[in-house]
Amino acid sequence: MEPQGEKPAEADGVRVTPQLLKSRSGEFALESILLLKLRGLGLVDLGCLGECLGLEWLDLSGNALTQLGPLASLRQLVVLNVADNRLTGLEPLAACESLQSLNAAGNLLATPGQLQCLAGLRGLEYLRLRDPLARLSNPLCTSPSYWAAVRELLPGLKVLDGERVTGQGSEFYQLCRDLDSSLRPSSSPGPRATEAQPWVEPGYWESWPTRSSSILEEACRQFQDTLQECHDLDRQANDSLAQAEQALSPAGTTSSFVF
Repeated sequence: MEPQGEKPAEADGVRVTPQLLKSRSGEFALESILLLKLRGLGLVDLGCLGECLGLEWLDLSGNALTQLGPLASLRQLVVLNVADNRLTGLEPLAACESLQSLNAAGNLLATPGQLQCLAGLRGLEYLRLRDPLARLSNPLCTSPSYWAAVRELLPGLKVLDGERVTGQGSEFYQLCRDLDSSLRPSSSPGPRATEAQPWVEPGYWESWPTRSSSILEEACRQFQDTLQECHDLDRQANDSLAQAEQALSPAGTTSSFVF
């Protein structure tokens, strides 16, 4: 039996409950939740989160999570942010067959082998394991072969750590990496060149995945429809007021009321 003082975070941390999910999402039924932001709540246990079967977008960053077990049932999940936690493995995500974008920067992933569980996710195109701007990384990112190892393990990736690795623009990033490598100080004697700095901030060229049925696009469409309805109602109200004023003028009669 472990001493009680050995894991203070779990004793003081927050567990995901149905009440928490409903209050954060505004939905009464857990299955109806499509988008959920649980950032920085001190979570240590995902509890009943796996019951949100319709979830497409989930932000769990800035918590104290050590495992993602309940996420294995989220087959509709497209975007997941688990940055800045205490994860040593991502195995439950192997069942998230719709996953396209994953941010796992700022965890305890030590070897590329811990990403093997992601190899079966054919739709995974965007992966972040380090974020220089937020000063988040993983132990495996310090390896000189990190980039090549991840590329070999996950050949379907389009963007890694905010840099495009395949498709349009990937040659530019490769050129930048080659220049950085050639300008790094070497162990041989002689003048030392200044280490190259990134030309733009990380994420400048990052292209986020689009999805025709995403909740964001649907929300924008509904907003535009509602806005158009408001304009139509405003116009009708103005017309009715104008007709009423005309009917109530001295020259008008009671028979001229038109609405």
